[in-house]
Amino acid sequence: MNIWEVDKLFLFIMFVIPGFISIKTYELLIPKEIKDSSKQIIDAITYSCLNFSVLIWFIIDVESNSLIDAHPGMYKFFYFSVLFLFPILWVLIWMWVRKLDFFQKNAPHPTAKPWDFVFSQRHWYWVIVTFKSGEKIAGKYAGRSFASSNPSKEQIYLEETWNLNEDGGFDRPRNNTAGIIVLADEILTIELFKYE
Repeated sequence: MNIWEVDKLFLFIMFVIPGFISIKTYELLIPKEIKDSSKQIIDAITYSCLNFSVLIWFIIDVESNSLIDAHPGMYKFFYFSVLFLFPILWVLIWMWVRKLDFFQKNAPHPTAKPWDFVFSQRHWYWVIVTFKSGEKIAGKYAGRSFASSNPSKEQIYLEETWNLNEDGGFDRPRNNTAGIIVLADEILTIELFKYE
């Protein structure tokens, strides 16, 4: 059995590629544990079939109207969209639906960890990190700062380290600060304040 035969290659492209595109798009936009691609083949076929089931009436219409003869460029673009663009569009629509209030009241949030939820919004914060030892550091999480996302272990880079005053407020940036990288293993809490 030769897998490189045109009909087998065509079936692979039609029933696996759109699903893989949906899966990889979702993984890029929503942090989660990344599965081995070989274990995602059933999911990819399922998502590809869903893609075709939604678009079947358009496919039938295109094929019955001989678009390939009248407008070959549009025909090719249509199937390019079916295979590559619509799988991305379904993910974007699904993400929008998952964030609706009605859906969130009745289903779990798509983002698994509060860490990813907060830092994926890319807001700027004043931050106080309390370590398990009781020590505290303060800093600025802004445009040049960074927080890891799932599946990586939680780490945060604060672009400036600040001294705290006696009342626990932000006093001034530390001399020559270039920031600090904090590993989640040592963190007890992270307190966030609106950046103004």
